[in-house]
Amino acid sequence: MTAPATSPASANALDLTTEIARDLIRFDTTNYGEGRSNGETDAAEYVAEKLRALGLAPELFDSEPGRTSVVARVPGRDRSKGALVVHGHLDVVPADPANWSVDPFGGEIKDGMLWGRGAVDMKNMDAMILASLTDVLDQGGQPERDLVIAFFADEEAGGVFGSHHLVDTRPDLFAGATEAISEVGGYSISIGGQRAYLLQTGEKALIWLKLVAHGPAGHGSRLVTDNAITRLAEAVAKVGRRQWPIRLTNTTRQLLSEIARILSVEPQSMGPDELALATGTASGFIQASLRTTMNPTVLQAGYKHNVIPDRAEALIDVRSLPGEEDAVLAELAELVGPDIEIVVMHQDVGLETEFAGPLIDRIVQTLGTHDPGAPVLPYLMPAGTDNKALSKLGIKGYGFAPLKLPADLDFPALFHGVDERVPLDALVFGRTVLTDLLTTY
Repeated sequence: MTAPATSPASANALDLTTEIARDLIRFDTTNYGEGRSNGETDAAEYVAEKLRALGLAPELFDSEPGRTSVVARVPGRDRSKGALVVHGHLDVVPADPANWSVDPFGGEIKDGMLWGRGAVDMKNMDAMILASLTDVLDQGGQPERDLVIAFFADEEAGGVFGSHHLVDTRPDLFAGATEAISEVGGYSISIGGQRAYLLQTGEKALIWLKLVAHGPAGHGSRLVTDNAITRLAEAVAKVGRRQWPIRLTNTTRQLLSEIARILSVEPQSMGPDELALATGTASGFIQASLRTTMNPTVLQAGYKHNVIPDRAEALIDVRSLPGEEDAVLAELAELVGPDIEIVVMHQDVGLETEFAGPLIDRIVQTLGTHDPGAPVLPYLMPAGTDNKALSKLGIKGYGFAPLKLPADLDFPALFHGVDERVPLDALVFGRTVLTDLLTTY
């Protein structure tokens, strides 16, 4: 397996984290969902080569042809301690080059940033893991405890061909593991001019639905009162316009209290949405964590201008608060009515973990060492990660991909967005912080 071409001169000028992230972006591992993917095998072989160069013995697993995950175990100094799973995913969502100002798979560096699909979600963290392992293992070093290093396939489609496949078929790979860290946490935000870090201690439940409307097929010139597309459109509009009420969990209640403390206001004097908006660009994630969200994402119907189709479909991305899945599905059924068929395409659990314990303490201390005075706050991520699959083995998962970001960078908007990019100095910061954590925890 040969890595994408890299100029020796440019490679020498870059931090190892940036070099690896750039290489990974140049592998087009687009995951279209519903089993369609460009595959992760080339990227997985690249990662495995990096792990072998560190003296590790990675194993590669194909759930289907081209759908490759990589797992390696790193022995720790104290093997009596529970192992820590450090994981990322190798697939990315699609990117339309026509909408980007750069080649989404070019790994371009400009304006002090690395650009490309996966720069934020999550080939940046994949690279941080490999660069930090290099630091930890350099000259015969060891982490404090066993590490299970995993790079999964298929996270962007629910992990069916990646994390869930390995958890279900090879749970022994994670033997002794009690905790895990991965993406979408540990990044900095700005609250009233004060930098703080969000540590992901929970994530909403995932329900991917298909709504199906049926009606008589016929000529486009006919008078048809039960047109399948019309029926579906009415249901989709109801779903898309439904405003779900705010419901605070232990995590979001604690987060809002901390935001109020930083702003020096009484929590009761500002509403939850107002407190969320005070986090600036981070509110794109935080507001969505305060309630269930239900977004139409794909419409499919018809095949010719003058033919009325007998079927119309819409995909709906539902993210409910942990424990509310059944109630949300029941309300959705009432909302769309009995004439709309509801098909659950994929469903996964919501998670919520206490903002307490030795790992949390160590993360807070580590961030405090590298950015003194910046508080660390818990948050409930509105999306999901491969921690959902690991939870089936009793492993507590957290989001910790540390990045010190410019206050004006709209980081949440870059996830699955156009012109995805990450600051180079944030990658260096992440490598340093992660190395410190893996060495001492």
